[in-house]
Amino acid sequence: MSYVTVKRADGAGTVVLARARWCSSYLCKLRGLTFRRSVRTRDALVLVEASDNRITAGITTMFAFCSIAAIWVNSAGEIVDSRLAKPFRPIYLPRAAARYTIEGPPALLEALRPGDRVRFEPVAP
Repeated sequence: MSYVTVKRADGAGTVVLARARWCSSYLCKLRGLTFRRSVRTRDALVLVEASDNRITAGITTMFAFCSIAAIWVNSAGEIVDSRLAKPFRPIYLPRAAARYTIEGPPALLEALRPGDRVRFEPVAP
């Protein structure tokens, strides 16, 4: 299991998430944040796809019991879409192709917006 820090890709490199689970395996992405009754900052995930794509970057909130922030990031680190994903919805697709999906608490939508740039840095074990 690996973790990353999510930082703004600006001059300051402000930390947005100190620790998010890096989910590149099928099972990790399938599990996502399902069956959660609440989402805290420490529960954040970065779902990783092989390449930028609208369809494979889509998420579902079936069996999620709370709303989550969904933030889609392309290979260049640009946020291409974000929204509050409500429980028990079959699919949310980004407006543009994305490689990464950050899932976290709804307050994350206040910190990151489309057009912002982010980078992912490994967290030492």
